[in-house]
Amino acid sequence: MEERQVLNKLGLLVGFMGAMAVVLGAFGAHSLKAVLPVDKLVSYNTGISYHFYHLFAMIFACFGLGSKDNKWAKRSFWCFFLGIILFSGSIYLLATRDLIGLVNYKWLGPITPVGGVLFILGWIFLGISLSNKNVN
Repeated sequence: MEERQVLNKLGLLVGFMGAMAVVLGAFGAHSLKAVLPVDKLVSYNTGISYHFYHLFAMIFACFGLGSKDNKWAKRSFWCFFLGIILFSGSIYLLATRDLIGLVNYKWLGPITPVGGVLFILGWIFLGISLSNKNVN
């Protein structure tokens, strides 16, 4: 696939993830505020914050791709993407699990740190990709 097509598809994914962050943030602020205890709402908002932070990191990773194929920037992008899904996604589910009936899903808790590790790797890979454009 041509480089421009790859960037276009990644751009669409960034746009979708950004829209989801806004929708989920608005849902938390307007709908969940009335039904979640404060500690769960704080957790949910942490998920939103990390979702947004790493959405911007995904954009930086796209810039890291630049005019040539950079495997470190690609790795960074996908670590941030999967980190949002696992870290923020698990926090969304943990915060709302009493409401949506996921009380018995104990495996949700251990997923959050896996997403955190992916965020850390994403930042390391992004740093590598930006520190030396000749690294592949």
